[in-house]
Amino acid sequence: MKPKKKSISKSKLIAPIIVVAVLFLVIGIGTSYFRKSLYTVMKVPNFQLTDQNGQKISNKDMLGKVYLVEFFYSRCPTICPVMNSNMTYIMTEINRPDFGIVSISIDPTHDTPEVLKNHARMIGATSQNWHFVSGDRDYIGNLADQFDIYVGDKEDQSESLNHSGMIALVDKDGNLRCRFDENNMPVLYYSGLNYDDPEGTKTSLRGKYHPDREKLIEDIKKLLQ
Repeated sequence: MKPKKKSISKSKLIAPIIVVAVLFLVIGIGTSYFRKSLYTVMKVPNFQLTDQNGQKISNKDMLGKVYLVEFFYSRCPTICPVMNSNMTYIMTEINRPDFGIVSISIDPTHDTPEVLKNHARMIGATSQNWHFVSGDRDYIGNLADQFDIYVGDKEDQSESLNHSGMIALVDKDGNLRCRFDENNMPVLYYSGLNYDDPEGTKTSLRGKYHPDREKLIEDIKKLLQ
């Protein structure tokens, strides 16, 4: 007489299916969380510079505000006007007292407070929370290194006024923040440039697309909540 085969209960079959389903759900939630949350890059470097009104502005003065940091110079003929335009748009869109911008000149010999004040007026930067600042060039070069945003060596005449078009996002507690890309990797910085394509792969001074501008607005609003 052959022994009877043991029947597998439905509960034993369902249990592993549930486990697998829960696992996929957790992975999905985790991926969604990373895409919606913002990564903490580091503490903002300490700085103190003089703005267009002759006032000392430091990272401590900016505590309690979400703000952007860029490096530029007022007589830059190429990417700076594009960056200024995108920053002006962002400032207009946010328009809150707890949001600000710190634009750091890499040409302090020319960009005196008076020059920077005229520059702010020229580009329509009317917010009291938008600080165009300058100071010692060595200090500014070292600060750019701490931010890990490229600024050319001041001793190299062909490079001294070159700089990156990247923008740092800082939260109210003085932390550099950023979003995750499609591969769940932190982007670290945002582009202040324009592009020929909506995906942001082909930079263009006259490009009609500015995907990082929209990303910045979205992420600033997250930090302001």
